[in-house]
Amino acid sequence: MASATDPRYGQKESSDQNFDYMFKILIIGNSSVGKTSFLFRYADDSFTPAFVSTVGIDFKVKTIYRNDKRIKLQIWDTAGQERYRTITTAYYRGAMGFILMYDITNEESFNAVQDWSTQIKTYSWDNAQVLLVGNKCDMEDERVVSSERGRQLAEHLGFEFFEASAKDNINVKQTFERLVDIICEKMSESLDAADPAVTGAKQGPQLTDQQTPPHQDCAC
Repeated sequence: MASATDPRYGQKESSDQNFDYMFKILIIGNSSVGKTSFLFRYADDSFTPAFVSTVGIDFKVKTIYRNDKRIKLQIWDTAGQERYRTITTAYYRGAMGFILMYDITNEESFNAVQDWSTQIKTYSWDNAQVLLVGNKCDMEDERVVSSERGRQLAEHLGFEFFEASAKDNINVKQTFERLVDIICEKMSESLDAADPAVTGAKQGPQLTDQQTPPHQDCAC
């Protein structure tokens, strides 16, 4: 499997004029929280109730318009199982945004959020943006994690918070668009700030050609 190189941050891709910027986004969280279903709902507007665990990592590409810019999103769907952790964390490098997901009907997936947050801080660049998403909000009768607990944890971690449903298409598009907007805001702040090379600050990933591994069909 080929590895992904860092996208060059904040620069226009000269070899492909079909987009202004390319953002690498990862969806992470425990197995079975609905990461793949969430991605398929956003990228293809499709949903399947069948659960097949993601093997390693998969991705989809979607191009959107935000703030008069054509933005190409390369969205990576990661396996939640521990045995794939060394594979998936290798892809954190160069990611500009993360959707950290738990299942509102699964306490264990919620309790794991702190560990996933630590991994983001360990393996990604300092200014990667993160949204916390409580998925499967359509399953209210089976809820074990309240909205308030999710909101409090997000506030504690410094993340924005959404509850969503891939099945009922609730807050899926809104989640991705909010994450893109935050990345754009931070990128604008970075461009307006002093040269990081002068201040000694750690620079984020930058936009370049991206190698992609063979596509593997999966759903969870």
